[in-house]
Amino acid sequence: MLTCDAYHRPRTLAEALALWADAPEGSRLVSGATDIYPWARDGRAGDVHLPAMIDLSGIGELRGYGFGKGRLHLAAGTVYQDFLTDPVLRQNLPCMPHVAIWFADDQIREVATLAGNLVNASPVADGTPAVVALNGAIELARLEDGEIRRRTVEIEEFIHGPGRTAIRKGEIATQVTLDTCCGYGGAFQKVGQRRSLVISVACCAALVRTDPEGRTFEDVRLALGGVGPGPMRLREAERMLRGERVEPEAILRAAHGAADRVASRSRLDYRREVVVNFVRAALEEALANRPNRAAAHDQSKETMANA
Repeated sequence: MLTCDAYHRPRTLAEALALWADAPEGSRLVSGATDIYPWARDGRAGDVHLPAMIDLSGIGELRGYGFGKGRLHLAAGTVYQDFLTDPVLRQNLPCMPHVAIWFADDQIREVATLAGNLVNASPVADGTPAVVALNGAIELARLEDGEIRRRTVEIEEFIHGPGRTAIRKGEIATQVTLDTCCGYGGAFQKVGQRRSLVISVACCAALVRTDPEGRTFEDVRLALGGVGPGPMRLREAERMLRGERVEPEAILRAAHGAADRVASRSRLDYRREVVVNFVRAALEEALANRPNRAAAHDQSKETMANA
């Protein structure tokens, strides 16, 4: 059971930051609350009592998205269902719909946020490898002398290990920024006991762009989760494939190279075998999902939309 002395639902970011700055030790921020509720139950944390809970889900500033300089800026309230239903997000983040369809179920996807998934910093979080493959960064805000101050941290530097991040006392995640990848094929592979509502053993996100004929790899993005203390970008495997012919032998060489990066202390041989197979499968799926032509999107102007 989860209980608290005080429950706050601020309407603005400034109000939330003020509440968070003054919150007693042990208080928690929530948005979708899809992590904290399962945690606060028998068999995990058991009965949990918090001094205060601050619910960010009513803050309009934390909804929507915008474009600028080849990057897509997602407000922290963006939920996983948006990656399935919003055509602009589907087009520009072609691996994220595949992540979302694996992510829990319809009801949870409607409230679970990508930013919350990142801040939670689980080694097997479904969204993290895709964000890393998209060169993701997270914006953090805090109050300083009554003013809102912001800083941005690359996701690979933000996550320090299981449950550990670079977030500082008094900060709230406000935005996730990702590369736009129109014209890429996207894929996501996850290994678990069933398709969803399960913590994965390991997961892999892939993005692939080829020449117009589909014969040569022009760009490849690969990232793993669950094989080490944090997400892992497979840059060596990416370099192996860029400029190479799209052939099974090249894909298999890259997949075997990726297996050398497995650093898990548990079930090492199994995870290495899994990595080879699903890096190969992710690349093949991303190739199959590649659009016939690059989508045209004018990013010469900043645009905003409600997610």
